[in-house]
Amino acid sequence: MWLKHRELFLQEMIRLEGRCNRLAAQSCSECNCPSPEYRCRDCLGSEIYCSPCILLAHKWNGQYFERISLKTLGLRIQLGHTTGQICLNPRRAFNDDFVVVDTHGIHEVSLDFCNCATAQSHIQQLLQISWFPSTTSDPKTAATFHILEHYHLLSFESKVSAFEFYNALSRMSDNTGLLPIKDRYDSFTRMIREWRHLKMLKRSWRGHDPSGVDGTVEGECTVLCPACPHPGKNLPAGWKDAPRQWLYGLFLAIDANFRLKRKAVSSDSVDPSLSCGWGYFVEDKAYKDFLHSGADSVQEKSTCSSHNAVNMADTKSNRGLATTGLGTVDCACHNMKLPNAVGDLQKGERYINMDYLFFSALRHTVLDTLNVSYDIACQWHKKLWHRMSAFPISMHLSHAVKTISFFVPKFHLPAHIEQCQTSFSFNFKNGVGRTDGEAPERGWANINPVASSTKEMGPGARRDTLDDYFGDSNWKKVVGLGHAMLHKIKNAFPEHENHREAFEDLDDGLRGKYGPTLKQWREQVEAWEEDEINLQTGTCLALHEDCTPSILISTGLELEEQQWRMKANRAGLRVHATDNQEGKMVQQSNTLRRRIDTWMKMQELYMPSLSALRVSESSVSGSVTAAPEAIKLWLPSQISRNAPCNSRLQAIEWKLQYAQGHDALRSLRSNLRAQTAILKYKDRNLRGQGANTRARNTLKAVEARIEAAASTYEYAHKALVVLSPRVNQTGWHSSLKLSWIWNMRGAAVNEIDKDNASEGRWLFILWLPIQTHGQPDMQIEWCKARAQAMCWAEERWDERGLENTLEDAGEDEREGRMAYANCQASLHRMLAESFKTSWTDTLALVDTFDHNSLVAQQDMDMDT
Repeated sequence: MWLKHRELFLQEMIRLEGRCNRLAAQSCSECNCPSPEYRCRDCLGSEIYCSPCILLAHKWNGQYFERISLKTLGLRIQLGHTTGQICLNPRRAFNDDFVVVDTHGIHEVSLDFCNCATAQSHIQQLLQISWFPSTTSDPKTAATFHILEHYHLLSFESKVSAFEFYNALSRMSDNTGLLPIKDRYDSFTRMIREWRHLKMLKRSWRGHDPSGVDGTVEGECTVLCPACPHPGKNLPAGWKDAPRQWLYGLFLAIDANFRLKRKAVSSDSVDPSLSCGWGYFVEDKAYKDFLHSGADSVQEKSTCSSHNAVNMADTKSNRGLATTGLGTVDCACHNMKLPNAVGDLQKGERYINMDYLFFSALRHTVLDTLNVSYDIACQWHKKLWHRMSAFPISMHLSHAVKTISFFVPKFHLPAHIEQCQTSFSFNFKNGVGRTDGEAPERGWANINPVASSTKEMGPGARRDTLDDYFGDSNWKKVVGLGHAMLHKIKNAFPEHENHREAFEDLDDGLRGKYGPTLKQWREQVEAWEEDEINLQTGTCLALHEDCTPSILISTGLELEEQQWRMKANRAGLRVHATDNQEGKMVQQSNTLRRRIDTWMKMQELYMPSLSALRVSESSVSGSVTAAPEAIKLWLPSQISRNAPCNSRLQAIEWKLQYAQGHDALRSLRSNLRAQTAILKYKDRNLRGQGANTRARNTLKAVEARIEAAASTYEYAHKALVVLSPRVNQTGWHSSLKLSWIWNMRGAAVNEIDKDNASEGRWLFILWLPIQTHGQPDMQIEWCKARAQAMCWAEERWDERGLENTLEDAGEDEREGRMAYANCQASLHRMLAESFKTSWTDTLALVDTFDHNSLVAQQDMDMDT
């Protein structure tokens, strides 16, 4: 019923922004003084007073006031007329029982509506004195605009529930329990929900639009991120033809929250949403219809690490819950919710839910460059465009003509396999600056406390409430955006300058010794950056859609590492291990065996000759089942030269083993330095058994890492020795011979290059000065320095540029609309002026940095 009168409520709220029906009043309501200018926002009515009269009306008269209701004193509040005027045909409120909820408590009053021939409706008479009626039919409860606004802001900041707030008001009225206070909690919750909805419409200018509330389209009542690119708003003319297209890219971050659940109470028919997808939530009916149509779809398992978000998407417990959480799509740079980018999850993080939210959010943009960050992007993106074919045409994305890059957030990336850490890293992509993709994670801490209230709500009330919270969160970020961006740019410019200078120093230092090759390095790395195929893993002809040759070999190396770790864990078990320790070991062993079995099935697609090899191996060993850490994986380096093996697989393993050897050597050097530093600190500063015991434990951990790195390094070297003649790799050993670690018995220095050492003590040869063969290491360091300088340069780039009809409104409504529009325009001008003032000094510094960078770049180009 209230929805039929929603337009009236909205117009009356906007009308109160002006002088209401006091336009013709040219004198003070009290003393008839001309040109009154003041109105009390706490007093009843909208009368306008001069300065002396408004002071007298609120001046303390020196007497004591006993707490007593105005109704008991015989006061009757007359609506529909100005203060002092007598209504000739008053009509009492229903049963002469009217309750007003205000900031001072819950009050019973005697109320008369005007029932004259020219009288307006009861709800209009209440709204015109800033009282919000709880119902549109014979209202007998109202809340003042002040209390609704007060609770509205308080709920944003403290996340206080309506129940707690109402009880506090009730105790303000009577904190002894001696006086009966009428219970209007249900009415208050209904009014605050309608208030949230109306404030959203008002701030979205729906009261100023000729089409009214019914003309609202999906996603229109949201606070947009002003720093993100919006064609026609903050992009310069001709931006599509600009050379640096990555400046106009949209950064999206996808995530789910399982704190914001909802119990299985009420239903959509009993408690529908007041807005039909006008805010951050998707339109619920279309969303649920689509989910129902794809209810039989089965989500494939993860081929990366065992991500619960993928493997448990259909099995997450939802007992007693109608909604297990929320899925969202955010602005990855500024952590703002996007229009129509939030939806309920019925189980886990299913692809069908997240796909819908992703395509729904992209309906509101026409940008051609998209950078998408998701915890499980390596799995989710695989069949995304195939799954898109099941969506309505209006949600289809022309991905063939867009530049779309997928990333895994930096904090989540180490949990993925090594192949994903290369293919989906922000660090290996141009045009993303220092973005980390973790923006949604920072926002959950602010919204999670609301879960205690929203989990008990019906579906519509919960969506409306969360829509309002997301809108407030976006608005606070808009207000603070000037200072937040200022902080970032103050950090970015010095960092960029420092990294640029470091790179230039390194470049100048290498120019004398590696001058002829510097240009070649630059050409190689620029060609690699332009060729994005190098960052993808599926470029070759794969025999399985989820497992390319590169993934097969890298996963095999990862399984070998897990086997070593399993051996170390098993060796660490004491004779009298606890049941818990043995249970964990059995669980780890079973998990490793399942992964190896799955991997071996994939391996036989690319290396079919292994089937016969494994059969012969099992016949020799008999019926004894080998422990998972003892299973031989038969990587290309472990197969004899006479056995058939694809040369591409051998080349892939050679490259991975070569990189693994370098990584292990760096880890070894780092830990040896740490060991030396700890020993020196221990000898110089630590005294006492406790301190020395803790230091010894730290040293043991470092020594364990040293042993692990040395073992990895030796294994990589052996594999390279076997593979190098098969893949025609020469010169690699001589370039690294001064840095290898050998397992030998007292080998002389001139014997270090030999490959026949097999056992004995570790001899660490860590050459500090790199002589003849250090060029690859220098190239790696040069590339790192260049990449860091470029990332900070991208972080500081920013080249994005920064009366409705009133004919259908009456005089009062027109002035209210103009007053609200002028107020908002003034507010945004003050925000802009504030940001401009705070940015003045920084912009001058920016110009200085730009000039210095330009001069340095010109000098570098001339040298090149």
